[in-house]
Amino acid sequence: MAERAPGGLEVRLSQPGPIALEVELACAAGEVLALVGPSGSGKSTVLRCIAGVLGARQGRIAVGGEAWFDSTAGVSLSPRERTVGFVFQNYALFPHMSAQANVEAAMGHVAASGRAAHARALLDRVNLKGLESRRPGELSGGQQQRVAVARALARDPRVLLLDEPFSAVDRSTRQILYRELATLRRDLAMPVVLVTHDLDEAAMLADRMSILHRGRTLQAAPPHELMARPANSLVARLVDLKNVFRGKVLAHVEASATTLLEGLGQRLECPLDRRFAPGAAIHWSVPGSHVILHRRDRPSRGERENPVRGAIADFLPLGENVSTVIRVEGTGESLRVTFPLHVARRNGLEAGAEVVVSLLREGIHLMPD
Repeated sequence: MAERAPGGLEVRLSQPGPIALEVELACAAGEVLALVGPSGSGKSTVLRCIAGVLGARQGRIAVGGEAWFDSTAGVSLSPRERTVGFVFQNYALFPHMSAQANVEAAMGHVAASGRAAHARALLDRVNLKGLESRRPGELSGGQQQRVAVARALARDPRVLLLDEPFSAVDRSTRQILYRELATLRRDLAMPVVLVTHDLDEAAMLADRMSILHRGRTLQAAPPHELMARPANSLVARLVDLKNVFRGKVLAHVEASATTLLEGLGQRLECPLDRRFAPGAAIHWSVPGSHVILHRRDRPSRGERENPVRGAIADFLPLGENVSTVIRVEGTGESLRVTFPLHVARRNGLEAGAEVVVSLLREGIHLMPD
């Protein structure tokens, strides 16, 4: 596993059951790593293994080079010894205790005389000053989440684990909490692991994303890289890429650093990719941002690159944008592209309209079949 900065988290877990795992991940101090995948993919199980609530059969969990779990060396620290801050999906606050008392409950390592002041300081840090005496039932969902974060930080943790922390609040509150977490993380010199189903949330908050499927790590990378260059077609589907197709490599042209492929019933050009030999069956993708509409009034950038003809099979206005499905001429394939509403109006786009688009070569990414 690659070396991380001091204080970084390293996880390698392997077991056939009862919950199958084949996971490898790393998170540097001060970094947010998002674990993303469908229900049952093992995201929450990994968090519980890191915290020591669940035991894994084989592997290693280390923070700053110190082993918390090492099956080879026979090391397995208890949850109390691991100093993890854990924010659960349902917050798991004590309903009969005040916000301040909930935070103080995590301060077994702090002298009794200093707990109240420290708890108030943490609640102030998460914007709950003046609400210290309220019980969870007297707080909103967003305020309860802040108490849970303050309690997690009260342990002076070396790792902060967040298990779907925003799922129980409404959208407007969620946006506020996103900003608060982004502000808070600037002061947290520790690895932060976030479990989420929401790809937009992961892309917004995380430095890196790790895609899990059936207990296995498929790919880990910065969000923009992972979305643009998924490792395979399964990752592409899991991150909800819209334009993923089957194709075949035709040739490599070294002089122009180009790979030619067969896709959408025609020859397309993309950046040189020697991983695949001519004749290889592949999947390929192109993001909507690299699908350029040929304008009726004047030529646009990239119109000479990979022109594709089709007709609009579905036209759905969504606020200031229009979601379209373009049925590619002579094939059963479709491109899904979102255009600004003013572009759609200026070019007379509507259901049934014939269009020509270009697939910019730099955006075409090849993947194993």
